[in-house]
Amino acid sequence: MHSNSEQIGLHLSDYPAMRPSALPVLDERLRGTRFVSLTPKSILNSPQQTGVDFWSLNPYVGCEFGCSYCYARYAHRYVVERARDAGKLSDSEFQDFRGPHGWEAFERRIFVKEGLLAALERDLQRYFRSARPPDGSPSPLGTAPLVIGTATDPYQPAERRFRLTRRVLERLARCEGLNVGLITKSPLVARDRDVLRRLQDANDLEVYVSLISVDAGLIRKIEARSPVPGVRLRALKRLTDAGVRAGLIVAPVLPGITDDVAHLEALFQAAREAGARFVHAGALRLYPAVRDRFLPLLREQFPGLEQRYRRAYARSLGAPRQYAAALRQRVQRLQQKYGFPVNEGMQDRYERRLPASQGELAL
Repeated sequence: MHSNSEQIGLHLSDYPAMRPSALPVLDERLRGTRFVSLTPKSILNSPQQTGVDFWSLNPYVGCEFGCSYCYARYAHRYVVERARDAGKLSDSEFQDFRGPHGWEAFERRIFVKEGLLAALERDLQRYFRSARPPDGSPSPLGTAPLVIGTATDPYQPAERRFRLTRRVLERLARCEGLNVGLITKSPLVARDRDVLRRLQDANDLEVYVSLISVDAGLIRKIEARSPVPGVRLRALKRLTDAGVRAGLIVAPVLPGITDDVAHLEALFQAAREAGARFVHAGALRLYPAVRDRFLPLLREQFPGLEQRYRRAYARSLGAPRQYAAALRQRVQRLQQKYGFPVNEGMQDRYERRLPASQGELAL
């Protein structure tokens, strides 16, 4: 969240290399984060496009929170490369939109999908057609799940100004029979509890407040600018008090850092006190786009773990199978102890993935 001393301003004159007609700069923070206009032809990503079993929607590309483990850096890189290939970025601009090491711009060059409602209208027709059998009769399975916030936080600080996520929710609230999930780390989600309730009245909705630790000091080491745990938990309480089906998603669980019983119990206890309807948890997936950001941070903050991570994730994006199974059992015991649904995970609800390969990494 930005303070009063960090108001967004427009300073195109500071960046003469940028061609406003190509990628217009909408706003900029004093610390240098720039918000760039992007007009999408499409806003919904189908399962055929992504290879998972749900549709996804992201109002922004890039995220100011800058979590070191975030897998979504690849999506930002893809947009930047497409802009260069389309002639909208010169070579020097392309380097600026990637960052010195290829990952920095994800959290400092945020694409704002202006005009997304027009794209959403077109895509909803495609979305509902996909749920309809060839003879035009209603599908017995209903519509496929639609998850908001899979590759960026839909309530990052930019949402205070641009309000794209709220516009999307207002449009979806006019639908019936949807299966919607929304993922965020931001307390700003509580601002929209009115429209979330309207959406929930005619649809199946779950809001996932993301939190990996109640330790604010640890959060600050791993998530560069994310909201502190206390404000996220208060937002969760405001949602559940308003009748919104909301809970905690502990993802990723970081092996050797946040996977001990004390860490997880503190999260489950905090979730129960906030009125959470569920707690889901899953181990880190170490995507190629994440390694260059996350492994150097391990070397700096947790030097004893870097080589263990390199060995454990050498052959797979996912945590070793034995580790994942042990963590799943630990989470299930805590779900039962604190009165949450057992064996009901977000991953089970929205997607199917192949199991991770074998390896060694003790809990």
